[in-house]
Amino acid sequence: MARPITNIVVPPVTEKERQNQAVEGVIQVLVQNADGIQETIKLLQELHHSGILGALGAAVEAREDIAKVVVGQMERPPVTQLINNAMAAAGGLAELNPDMTKKLMSGLAKGLQKAEEGSCSEATVGIFDLIKALRDPDINRAIVFGINLLKGVGEGLKGS
Repeated sequence: MARPITNIVVPPVTEKERQNQAVEGVIQVLVQNADGIQETIKLLQELHHSGILGALGAAVEAREDIAKVVVGQMERPPVTQLINNAMAAAGGLAELNPDMTKKLMSGLAKGLQKAEEGSCSEATVGIFDLIKALRDPDINRAIVFGINLLKGVGEGLKGS
């Protein structure tokens, strides 16, 4: 009877064999993705010819200087005020009822259209025309809305 194998010897892989295996792996990936790689090469060529690739390379090399400039610009008072105002406006918009906002924007668009139509005429408005206009339900609705809006703005300003 033969003796059992107790020792398995794995032949060492040379550096040349590792490189060949790596090259074979890369070639397989290239073959599997040939269309995408060709498109990428075309894109890189276009970016190179237009100068964008060089600009991007320079921007990456100068990233620390660019970051300093960007941070410096962000620290300027007008920019910080803009950011604070945008955040406050976003907070205010978050509190509004979307249905009411939609209705208001629709009414504003219609009002601007009517105002444009009315601005083409040379008609003058007298006191009696204003009194007559107050009886129009649409005008009355807008005036009541405006008065309540002004009241709310005034209450908000008092609380500040």
